[in-house]
Amino acid sequence: MTPQQQTLLKNFGITELNEMQVTMQQAFEADSDIILISPTGSGKTLAFLLPIVTSLEKELKESIQTVIVVPTRELALQIEMVFKQMSSGFKISCVYGGHNTRIEESSLSVPPTVLVGTPGRISYHIRNENIAIDKAKYLVLDEFDKSLESGFKDEMEYIVNNCKSLKKRLFTSATPLEKIPSFIGKRRIFELNFTQGLQQPIQNLSLKYVNVKGDDKLEALLLLMGALSDKSMIVFCNHRDAVNRISTQLTKMNFLHGFYHGGLEQIDREKTLILFRNGSVRVLISTDLGSRGLDIPEIDVIIHYQLPLKEDAMIHRNGRTARMNASGEAYFLLDVEDKLPHFLKDKPKEVFLPIKQENLRMPAFRTLYISAGKKDKISKVDIAGWLHQKGMLQKDELGRIDILDKVAYAAIAAPMFKTALARIKEEKLKGKKVKVEEAYLVNKI
Repeated sequence: MTPQQQTLLKNFGITELNEMQVTMQQAFEADSDIILISPTGSGKTLAFLLPIVTSLEKELKESIQTVIVVPTRELALQIEMVFKQMSSGFKISCVYGGHNTRIEESSLSVPPTVLVGTPGRISYHIRNENIAIDKAKYLVLDEFDKSLESGFKDEMEYIVNNCKSLKKRLFTSATPLEKIPSFIGKRRIFELNFTQGLQQPIQNLSLKYVNVKGDDKLEALLLLMGALSDKSMIVFCNHRDAVNRISTQLTKMNFLHGFYHGGLEQIDREKTLILFRNGSVRVLISTDLGSRGLDIPEIDVIIHYQLPLKEDAMIHRNGRTARMNASGEAYFLLDVEDKLPHFLKDKPKEVFLPIKQENLRMPAFRTLYISAGKKDKISKVDIAGWLHQKGMLQKDELGRIDILDKVAYAAIAAPMFKTALARIKEEKLKGKKVKVEEAYLVNKI
């Protein structure tokens, strides 16, 4: 590892790379493209960003040297965050569907060194001549099998064809690929596979199943969630209709939760993930859209309400928990028509539901909404200082802070929330009058 890379890693509190990341640094030096297959949560983003950042040329700072294509806006924002945390001095721009095109065009008026975005939005900016990527030296197709599954083949091919000066292409996935698409071409490709021989890549994961008595699977889900109410969990369904149906019933029962699928507006998806990440919501009902490419750390439990149809879908779902050195649990809910997936090598342990619903524990945090964001030159330091000084919060009473273009969210310890809100209600933030209130998830279907 070079001195420059060691300096970049200090910003993450990391002193050394894992085996996959080290191998990636070595492979990057070879004269070939790379396919990196590694489990969710293994550090793929840092694995490809580190060698790219240290290869960027300062004299070409105002032209796009790297293009990173991702399947979802959430993954684009995650990569942007990791890149900025490196404090490399290079500019990154993030573009994605649902984001204001005028804001993006303004950002792109000064070309970034690194461009990250979804296939459709990157293609849009190329066609409208807002960007030129013909001089880009590095192309990353991150979770590119997911982009293909989502129907972005034409846009991805268009982007690849517009990269005329590439030195290296990187393709990443959490599961092995059945076939490399033809538009990738026949250049030499070196494959790094860190899932070989692993039917289940998570060693600290405990697999369990529940036989549902009767035909009320939702009641069984409630009993299970009640027994696990001190844990964070994602409940996976195969279709958004099922997600909506479960969310509607939970809302009627005043059960605090979030739900997540591709049919939601961008702001609703972002807000849901923010409250889930910061501990204001412990339960997320989701389609497989939430199974990969999201920065959701420390999930304790995965519940397969509807069983995964393919092995890679199960791996991606389960990959949300037991990450790095943490442990986790995955539950399969089986009604009379369900059978455990045939691709499970070992039978999970059967567990039994409690007879009656246990009292649900409330989350440790509540989230403050602030009507100012990046465009108002507001930083996390500004918000933290404001809440410590004006809200009189102690360090351990303030949780995660998230800043978007025009708004921001701050997690505050639940017992202190009302008091802190009253104290800052009329206080200005950096001399600006802002609206503050509790951020709620409005579970409208």
